[in-house]
Amino acid sequence: MKLKDIIKGIDCEVRGEAELEVKDLQFDSRKVSAGTLFVAQRGTKVDGHDFIVKAMEAGAVAVVCEEIPATQSLSHSVTYIKVKDSSKALGEMAANFYGHPSRSLKLIGITGTNGKTTTVTLLHRMFRLMGHHVGLVSTIVNKIDEEELPTGHTTPDALELNQLLRKMVDAGCDFCFMEVSSHAVVQHRIAGVEFAGGIFSNITHDHLDFHKTMANYIAAKKGFFDGLPSTAWALVNIDDKNGRVMVQNTKAKVSTYGLNQMADFHCKVIEEGFEGMHLNINGQELWCRLVGRFNAYNLLAIYGAAVLSGVDKEEVARLLSTLEPAPGRFQYVSGRGITAIVDYAHTPDALQNVIETIDAIRRPTQQLITVVGCGGDRDKTKRPEMAQIACKGSDKLVLTSDNPRTEQPDSILDDMEAGLTAEQLSHTVRITDRRQAIRTACMMAREGDIILIAGKGHEKYQEVNGVRSHFDDVEEVEKELRDKN
Repeated sequence: MKLKDIIKGIDCEVRGEAELEVKDLQFDSRKVSAGTLFVAQRGTKVDGHDFIVKAMEAGAVAVVCEEIPATQSLSHSVTYIKVKDSSKALGEMAANFYGHPSRSLKLIGITGTNGKTTTVTLLHRMFRLMGHHVGLVSTIVNKIDEEELPTGHTTPDALELNQLLRKMVDAGCDFCFMEVSSHAVVQHRIAGVEFAGGIFSNITHDHLDFHKTMANYIAAKKGFFDGLPSTAWALVNIDDKNGRVMVQNTKAKVSTYGLNQMADFHCKVIEEGFEGMHLNINGQELWCRLVGRFNAYNLLAIYGAAVLSGVDKEEVARLLSTLEPAPGRFQYVSGRGITAIVDYAHTPDALQNVIETIDAIRRPTQQLITVVGCGGDRDKTKRPEMAQIACKGSDKLVLTSDNPRTEQPDSILDDMEAGLTAEQLSHTVRITDRRQAIRTACMMAREGDIILIAGKGHEKYQEVNGVRSHFDDVEEVEKELRDKN
């Protein structure tokens, strides 16, 4: 593609030849080859401007940057494109380079602290059941129909995202359901991508290591809705106090959903148990296999998104009753008369929701034993809060590791224990090794008791000092609860 077509519509200053042919687009200098357009991004740890010379030596024919290199570093054979924000420009150029794939399907994004993965995963399943070719971009996996593709971040970088959407379009997908993280909005990973609809789930304490304040975090989420076009719809959880804030400046058509307030899509939980819930959604009664009020919100978001996407409400209700939970989301395992629940809950609110759901279902004679940790190199302020929530809601608490990454596991556990009183610590066991912690919880449990293993959910690894080793909470608890007769 000609350079002039890649930078079309982008506010920029061009120094050099705009008619030249570009074979590839990259922001990683290690991936540059002859004919590449290199984009120098300013990252949180690395500045791409420091690698411009390396990119040129590798064969870059053009460079996008926020500052033109010093005269002595300039090459007359290279075209320089100066922009205000390289990350934003990368998204817009990636969309141009891959032929604006988001315009060729209905791309539905969801943002919020909790519920994103469950919502997009079940929307993908529902639309597959209706016979659609469907893409999925999620924390767990990216998919084109049933073909699984590797996933890294919750939301891929702008280049990877457009490559992925192009593959989906070429495979005949007419819908794609996508998690949109707050990081992705701030880092312009969705720049140049056009959404047909957007969903807001909720906002609670999370990612303050990156955003620093709740105001910044809320603003990041709101930025997704600010960017929706007038042709799109926006569906927001009206029970969350930030629901209205999200759509204050959106051009999209706004609809609401909720359990507590009047909304366009309203749900009432009639009955619930470990096997599922009996719901009434806009006058339609249905039984679903998901559990908990937090999942009632997820199902309501799915219902609303499907109806807003043109699906008959009777068909939506029928299909909702067939859906099963996403992996690692209130996934339960039983054995020896004990029920274990594995859940991805890794924020205070998510943990509170899961514990309240269990509490609403369990009998007075059933103990709840919770195994939980907090990830390393992440928001430290939530650690004491997570421990406090787990302790208050459980009969016994086991604190353990959860992806310590480059931090010392014991330092993380110290932070968690700081949120507990001396009395609470007397009901708490501290076991750094997660496998041993799960084993201990199973040994503590009596017949009829419930074990909650929170934090990792679907993840199949434990990351320590940058090394990921296989570890699966479901596998571990299944092994411990297997009948040993």
